[in-house]
Amino acid sequence: MARAAGDAPDPRPLVAHVVYRFAVGGLENGVVNLINRMPHDRWRHAVVSLTDVDAAFAARIRRDDVPCIALHKPPGQGFWQWPKLRRTFAHLQPALVHTRNLAALEAQAPAWAAGVRARVHGEHGRDADDLHGANRRHVWMRRAYRPFVQRYVALSRDLASYLRNTVGLPADRIEQIYNGVDTERFAPAAGGRAPVAGSPFNDLSEAWIVGTVGRMQAVKAQPLLVRTFLRALEIAPALRPRLRLVLAGDGPLRAECETLLARAGASDLAWLAGERADVPDVMRGLDCFVLPSLAEGISNTILEAMASGLPVIATDVGGNADLVAAGETGRLVPPGDVEALAAAIAAEAADPDRARAMGRAGRSRVLERFSLPAMVAAYEAVYREVLGEPAAA
Repeated sequence: MARAAGDAPDPRPLVAHVVYRFAVGGLENGVVNLINRMPHDRWRHAVVSLTDVDAAFAARIRRDDVPCIALHKPPGQGFWQWPKLRRTFAHLQPALVHTRNLAALEAQAPAWAAGVRARVHGEHGRDADDLHGANRRHVWMRRAYRPFVQRYVALSRDLASYLRNTVGLPADRIEQIYNGVDTERFAPAAGGRAPVAGSPFNDLSEAWIVGTVGRMQAVKAQPLLVRTFLRALEIAPALRPRLRLVLAGDGPLRAECETLLARAGASDLAWLAGERADVPDVMRGLDCFVLPSLAEGISNTILEAMASGLPVIATDVGGNADLVAAGETGRLVPPGDVEALAAAIAAEAADPDRARAMGRAGRSRVLERFSLPAMVAAYEAVYREVLGEPAAA
């Protein structure tokens, strides 16, 4: 932050991370991981939320020198709020501003106006109302802010291709950096599936539990997973005594999921766990992780599931194919295809030994390719380059 008169200058560059809202989410969790893992003696950080800051979520930052600033911006393009952003940057005096996703891209212009010398923008996933990146207005907006951004970070090959081929950015301004996962926090349970606090299935030793974790909103498609679960029971009725479903998360689609289960007489076969603070424990309480989403960047929950030793069944969208090695660590199915997803679930439930082998292979893949140290090193390299500093040894 800005120095008081007489204070000695802090030689560590300050990185201002700009997000639309700082609350529970994969993008925001990545920001927390980056702040916690970057060397404290080398970097300082601030979080600027264009809207709100969830205090409980912000408490996940394990440093006491990171201000989290909420600007309470209403929906829509906030050109009128640019002076407020400019004043915020002038007060913080960051060496680098890192915006994330289209909703925060507009902060690049006031950062430039405030004299911030290094400016990075990250693309983490598709917009909820533009799952295929075809919205001309969104493309135009990304092009309009292009002069203010020095370097782009794409979290998947799909997003990097979108920036190059649709937005029209030069390849030498784009870095592709995968998210990393905490492989100590997310790790397999010793001796197989572990009980989860509050779960009605803890005493079902023969159960085979599939589940997902995430906010219940349209792009995550939890009602589709419920329909898929019910269809799997139809095509493989022998699974009914042991196949169970867990949906962890909350949001506007929860009531629809409950209704679908009730109409099918299957409410007792599923547990809607709500929002959980113990996601690693929830993962250790599953036999298989399913991600039915209609669009993704790089899914943190897939990485967390793989790190937890789970086989993953996911839709073939966004960066999911970058993570899941089809046939080795899980399965990929077309988005929105209930029949394909149900068949994949039934096949894994019918062969638990193969599913466990896929889970072990997924854990190994994460350790080799998607570690937090690798992610942090990649971001540090980008930051140093944009700041004009020599690369780390």
